[in-house]
Amino acid sequence: MIETLKQNEELWNLFTKKEEYNLYFSDQYDRFPYYLSGQRNVFDPNVSRFLVEKGLCPEYPDGRKFAVCLTHDIDVVYPEKLYPIIGTAKAFARGNFRDAIKAPFSRINKRCNPCWNFREIMELEAKYNAKSSFYFMALRPGEQDFNYEIEDLEAELKYISSHGWEVGLHGGHESYKNFGDILEKKQRLERVLGKQIIGYRNHFLRFRVPDTWELLSKANFKYDTTFGYADCAGFRNGMCHPFRPYNINTGKQIDILELPLIVMDRTLLRSYMRLNVKQAWELIKSLVDKVEQCNGVITVLWHNNTNIEGESLKYYEKFLKYVSGKNAWIASGEEIYNWWSTNVEPKYWEVCP
Repeated sequence: MIETLKQNEELWNLFTKKEEYNLYFSDQYDRFPYYLSGQRNVFDPNVSRFLVEKGLCPEYPDGRKFAVCLTHDIDVVYPEKLYPIIGTAKAFARGNFRDAIKAPFSRINKRCNPCWNFREIMELEAKYNAKSSFYFMALRPGEQDFNYEIEDLEAELKYISSHGWEVGLHGGHESYKNFGDILEKKQRLERVLGKQIIGYRNHFLRFRVPDTWELLSKANFKYDTTFGYADCAGFRNGMCHPFRPYNINTGKQIDILELPLIVMDRTLLRSYMRLNVKQAWELIKSLVDKVEQCNGVITVLWHNNTNIEGESLKYYEKFLKYVSGKNAWIASGEEIYNWWSTNVEPKYWEVCP
């Protein structure tokens, strides 16, 4: 498939993201945003569609036509200091007296903490025969956006992992360009979890093509799922299938599997696209349908502290119902990696030694 793709220069340049090499401009977080890209059809998985037309036809467990990769970035475990006051006021304004009673105790009692909802998420996903990936940060006090000590979550991490969900690393602000930082955080999380981790996503979706892939491969991660635009949903390099990145500087594939991020909750609803709930839902459905047409994998990021109109998981469940109704295989990043690298790559892709 790689050799076939190379024959189409326009699609090859999009697939490799040639425009992101030797950048002169980036946003405030050193990211390459969609608004600077020459790619204007970000909602079209045109590279994947081309590969499907050339014979790519991945199969999924139980004969499912396409897959959904569920992921959660755990930026926050403890709500902000003013939440007991602000959360109480907002809950009363919505007429939600249950949350209003819990909010004052949110920072001292896990049962009242709206961010300590890992098991609630797992129970919801289990209703749809699904599992997901939780990417935890391993920051130290003083690092930007520090919110929790990973050691304090040991019991919760082991509960998640022992029940078949995945624990991966959510790298810090500087990890995407610092091998030592990536490795230190990976080893710290592995010590707490008591097992090796294979999955990664960087905080704020900070990423450099192709450097971050190379660093993650060197740190022995098996897959990454950072690669998506923060400011726009869609297909950053035209792909809705997992792929091995190709470094055009070295002329070699990088030994890591990318599960491209297609939809992030905050991209749709907060400071980026600023869609209303109805518009966001229509876009999500459209992207799911296009991935289904290509027998692809749609990776979705839903934060544990996302709250829409006073509801933390209502809209997430709406998504689960939709993809479950389409008979999608709904899985974690680890499950997608294991299936793809074992059952799909040997048939269609060059695999790094």
